[in-house]
Amino acid sequence: MLKRLLSQRYATFPILGCLWLLSNLGDRLWLAWDQSVPAWDQANHLSYSLRYLQTLQNPDWFNGEWWRQFWMVSPKYPPVTYLISLPFQGGFGKGNDQALLSNLMTSGILIGSVYALGKRLFSRDVGVWAVAIMLLTPRLIHTRLLFLLDTPLLALVTLSFTCLTFWKDEEKTNRQWLWAIAFGISFGLGLLTKQSILFYLFFPLLGLTGWFLWHRQWLRIGQLGIGFFVSIPLWFPWYRTNWIYLFSTAHNSNAGPASLEGDPAVNTLAAWVYYWKDFPLALSWVWLIPPLVGLGLAILKRFPAKLQTPPWAEVKSGFWWLSYYVSGTYFICSALYNKDSRYILPYLPILAILLAYGLTRWCGRWEWVRWATLAIAVLVTLGNLFPIPGSDQLVQKFSPDVLFRPELVQPAPNEQVIAKTLEQTPFQQVNLGVIPNTNAINPNTLNYFGALQEFRAYGRELSGDEQKIQQDQQNFDWLLTKTGENGNAQPAQLTLAATLPTDPNFIARQQWTLLDDSQLTLFQRRSPRVEVTASNATNPLPQLTEITVPPVAPPGQPIPITYQWTEEAESLSQGILLLTWQNVADPTQVWFHDHAIGLGELLLPSDRVAQGIKVTERTAMMPSSDLPAGEYRLQAQWLDPQTQTAQSLPIPPVTIRLDPNQPPHPAPPVDYVSQLFHLAQNLRQGPKGLDPIFAQVDRLNLYDPRHHYLKQADASVTYRLSQNPINPLPLAYAQVLSRVLQENPQTAIAALQNLVQLDPQNAYAHAYLAFVYLYDWQGYNGQQALQPALKLAPDSEEIQALQAIALLMQGKVIPAWQTAQPLL
Repeated sequence: MLKRLLSQRYATFPILGCLWLLSNLGDRLWLAWDQSVPAWDQANHLSYSLRYLQTLQNPDWFNGEWWRQFWMVSPKYPPVTYLISLPFQGGFGKGNDQALLSNLMTSGILIGSVYALGKRLFSRDVGVWAVAIMLLTPRLIHTRLLFLLDTPLLALVTLSFTCLTFWKDEEKTNRQWLWAIAFGISFGLGLLTKQSILFYLFFPLLGLTGWFLWHRQWLRIGQLGIGFFVSIPLWFPWYRTNWIYLFSTAHNSNAGPASLEGDPAVNTLAAWVYYWKDFPLALSWVWLIPPLVGLGLAILKRFPAKLQTPPWAEVKSGFWWLSYYVSGTYFICSALYNKDSRYILPYLPILAILLAYGLTRWCGRWEWVRWATLAIAVLVTLGNLFPIPGSDQLVQKFSPDVLFRPELVQPAPNEQVIAKTLEQTPFQQVNLGVIPNTNAINPNTLNYFGALQEFRAYGRELSGDEQKIQQDQQNFDWLLTKTGENGNAQPAQLTLAATLPTDPNFIARQQWTLLDDSQLTLFQRRSPRVEVTASNATNPLPQLTEITVPPVAPPGQPIPITYQWTEEAESLSQGILLLTWQNVADPTQVWFHDHAIGLGELLLPSDRVAQGIKVTERTAMMPSSDLPAGEYRLQAQWLDPQTQTAQSLPIPPVTIRLDPNQPPHPAPPVDYVSQLFHLAQNLRQGPKGLDPIFAQVDRLNLYDPRHHYLKQADASVTYRLSQNPINPLPLAYAQVLSRVLQENPQTAIAALQNLVQLDPQNAYAHAYLAFVYLYDWQGYNGQQALQPALKLAPDSEEIQALQAIALLMQGKVIPAWQTAQPLL
């Protein structure tokens, strides 16, 4: 019947359309039943998709800065997966199931590519059977039901390989150009989906390039070059903006996870047979045995030759071309240290074509084998996905260990946890430290449920280091613990969880009993860092209604301080407090305690911005250790960051005496703006000063998930520098660090140009300026900025390395090599 249908030219497309529709209807049915929550990876990607949805609500298409921010929304993952989900989440609501509607598009691309490739290299019959095999392959079905980068990548890799194959086989020059351009577009979109597309297309591109070079077919080489050129506008903006993250991403996705998961080393046999053993799980025995037996019998000429259509002589080149792709993919994925069943997915659609060719060898009176295989595959797939009575034995027999059934009961109250935190703190952001690390309860999943609430709450993973986790305990006002199985939670995290029930600083706000009878407990700090309540205040500027500070304290040590401010809510959330503690006897001796009201945590609902609020800040400040003893008086100003204008604030007289002989007071953590200011002074030391900076910045970014402290610091030091301070250098270093960490090259360059004028004899100040130029792909300017650094510190290996990079960026390969060679 299928053969008769395929003999009609246009009958194939309704068949493919039905296969596309049935596969997607099956997916939607499974998702409708499933009550599970997105696990770690899925939740992370879903959060990025919501961030893009938020960014595109107010686009500014003709603003270069808006585009830079747009590409930086997901600095570690290219954004195609997120972008194609936006129409569905925007039109049907936010959520996992809505985001997965993007599979309607990607599965269509995949089906069309596999059919086109099978038809081109073999026959229509093979193309249709390949689509059926692919749609019923267990590993591909499971992947379709998860919001990951792999499904769009799979479609675009297959599309790119299909375009490449059509280009390779095309004889007409004008069509060759069209297929080369089509390849460039699909390849560019693939690079904008995931960098690993290079792994799968490496050997096909290498083989074709070598073949055409060997045969001196320069037109073909030119067509391939044009294809790459066409791809550049698609992927270049994101990579240009985020290239610095590619180094850490490579480690985090390969060596790091591999060591944690205990994957076999590349120099062992286990690494090279890892995916071979995975064949039955990925494909099932249903799709392996009949096609391979059919292929073997055809080679042994056990089937009538006249029924073998297309004959081997006509298809052997296509067969070996696909085998070459599959072998190359297997080799590269096996050579990677990190082994994951998802990484090798893009060879499964191509394997489906090869298996379809083997299955279609069953012909004549043996044609029933094809249909029996298809029937068993359908039954196995249904039993794999749905709890059909009596299906377990069938699934275990033909497709072992691949059950992927929907969870009919919600496994964790993630939504309720976020709702409880927002109920307790309706006027500010919530930063929740999550200790459990299971599939259903983990930092990324909680973070996703916070993102669903307009990004009012964030889930964060605590450190596994015993010293750092003590710092985490002091900086998180919300912590979540779980009894029983905690998944990948580290021992130090579990130790902290065990102490919270008896910790006098925390109170259990709510407890939930989970399906396994374990207890999930939400803890809140009794005296949180920031406390916001409604008030009747209508004053246009902040009023300091109360301040608590010790009368005497030592310099160079944290000093506990509590501020209480009242104002109309909308105004409070906009400005920066410029708080100056000035020596009464010598006004040139000062320290600053600048910050936003609520330490940047205010996040007012739209229906409450017109109300008055009272904000209590419990924090600490740290005057420099070189400040002289004496009385210091508080002065206050209110800064508008947009206009850089400040107004004096009337405050009650408040003084504190610095005395180096006074013992330090117990204090909460110093506010993050002050910490950044002190960290920035390490920049003067060059490379040896960078480690403590980035070690602590890593923690600060954890505690302030919006990184608002960087904007606060930038605004405050920029204003103070504009007022011609007596000692501008510490402020200049703070400005540089705040802008570099915001990853805005233009503003960072401006700050660094000012710094090198203030500190011209520091070689590292010039090196920092050169580095940011290079980060912004300005090789010539980077080399020019390095000249003073090379004179001041000619033996510095770091500066020499920057010089080599600057030369390489300008295309000066030989001088770059000569500069870098002594460093290797």
